[in-house]
Amino acid sequence: MFAFVLRRLAFGVSLILFATTLTFFLVYSDSSTIARNILGENASRAQVEARAAELGLDRPLLVQFLDWLRSAVTGDLGTSYFTTESVSAILVTRAPVTLSIVLGGVLVTALLSVALGMLAAVRRGWIDRAVQVLSVTGMSLPNFWVGLMLVVLFAVTWQLFPATGYVSPDLSVTGWLASIALPVAALALSGVAAATQQVRGAVIDVLEADYIRTLRSRGLSERSILFRHALKNAASPGLTVLSLQFIGLLGGAIVIEKVFALPGLGSTAVESTIQGDIPVLLGVVAVTVVIVVVVNLVIDLANGWVNPKVTIR
Repeated sequence: MFAFVLRRLAFGVSLILFATTLTFFLVYSDSSTIARNILGENASRAQVEARAAELGLDRPLLVQFLDWLRSAVTGDLGTSYFTTESVSAILVTRAPVTLSIVLGGVLVTALLSVALGMLAAVRRGWIDRAVQVLSVTGMSLPNFWVGLMLVVLFAVTWQLFPATGYVSPDLSVTGWLASIALPVAALALSGVAAATQQVRGAVIDVLEADYIRTLRSRGLSERSILFRHALKNAASPGLTVLSLQFIGLLGGAIVIEKVFALPGLGSTAVESTIQGDIPVLLGVVAVTVVIVVVVNLVIDLANGWVNPKVTIR
């Protein structure tokens, strides 16, 4: 187990290094473009060159990246070119917004997909067909369109939730729940649709296994068979799908944050890419990879705990 965790952490470090290196060399503009974006179109050429030199943008690309990497290892992610605010401070204020809607989306996806998948697998018939139709429909709808429809219905027409903005739970828990309700619903729809199909298929396979027939012949109730045996053995593929859904939801958060005007990591990544704010963009990429690695590690460990047949090595 310990060796497994160490290997996953080593893989995570390699992934961060790969992702930040690729990001830096793909999105880096020339130094004069970045300096002019900071100073504006009316800045003189001398001012642009002076600003570029002040930020160290006139150095070779490889030197700039290695300097950033050396500082990042010590916990210093640099400062924003545009606001001179610490990148760490920006991430501390933006990450909770993204985590609120993504983890909320994962929670809703897990609860609804297990409930609907088990219902479809056990009841079958028209309920199964209805769940499959809803799943296919849910997967075909883009989440930005779903988000806009939710705003029109629940924010503009019925005024039940705010259309935009984010409220920190430190200020108001009910306000926080209201501010993330629609973004979570928009994010979770496609995840619920995909995961429900996986849970349904896994539960059907388990219910048709020989050992389930043996348990029935011994007189165990269907409730006991379903919750104590079938669900436990079907959890492994469900958790695997959930880890993949988490990555998908994290990517979808970029669009959802723009739709609901949420100041999260996704909107920060878009803004810093457009501006050429490399330190902020690299910080967002690094933190996002860390979140993905940690969540997948937790899910792998949960997978081994729920189903001991799964070997963690």
